[in-house]
Amino acid sequence: MKELNCLIIDDEPIAREGIADYCNEVTFLNVIALCKNVLQANHYLETNQIDLIFLDINMPILSGIDWLKKLKNSPSIVMTTAYEDYALESFTYNVLDYLVKPISFERFLQAANKVNNYYSHKTKNRVLFLKSEKQLKKINIDDVLFAEAMQNYVKVVTSSETIITHMSLRSFKDQMPQDEFIQTHKSYIISKYKVDKIIDKRIVIGDHIIPISTRLKKTVLVSFQKDL
Repeated sequence: MKELNCLIIDDEPIAREGIADYCNEVTFLNVIALCKNVLQANHYLETNQIDLIFLDINMPILSGIDWLKKLKNSPSIVMTTAYEDYALESFTYNVLDYLVKPISFERFLQAANKVNNYYSHKTKNRVLFLKSEKQLKKINIDDVLFAEAMQNYVKVVTSSETIITHMSLRSFKDQMPQDEFIQTHKSYIISKYKVDKIIDKRIVIGDHIIPISTRLKKTVLVSFQKDL
């Protein structure tokens, strides 16, 4: 995965620096500039190739939403704002995620992975970064066998290792290709293409046995039948 050139637009210096610090923790995010308003951002867009913009909404001169309405051929956008009210509208303007301040690193990383998957889908180099043991671990999406919820954590089992990361199972599922991964139980998400056998209410992936809940059994079976 190539580095993605990022632009951070926020009128609050602490907010700009905070997002920049988070970006520096993620290997594929490369911050080109920090801008305090959209006029500065326009200058950088004219002279630099930008892949991703972290954009605040409530700013002087012109709001982030109003700027997006006027922006043609915009890079991908992740909103970073204190306001929840504009979430629905923002997704009509090439917005990949919507982060509400204060933004935790875990939530930021989820957005970064979503961006990574978006660009990786184009390059076919699909990877995911998970925070585990005070570091970011890169895994290949094609190597993931299944994920299991463990209270506030998720155990991700790949063909070569097991990683424990602090997030919800729903957050993990949202970052995976929706046509390749399916939930079989309230605590399990599996890769459909790693399944060896389905026996009644159990899925076999190598040496692993994953349950299928009664509620989800019909959905799971229909999903596999569609691929036959």
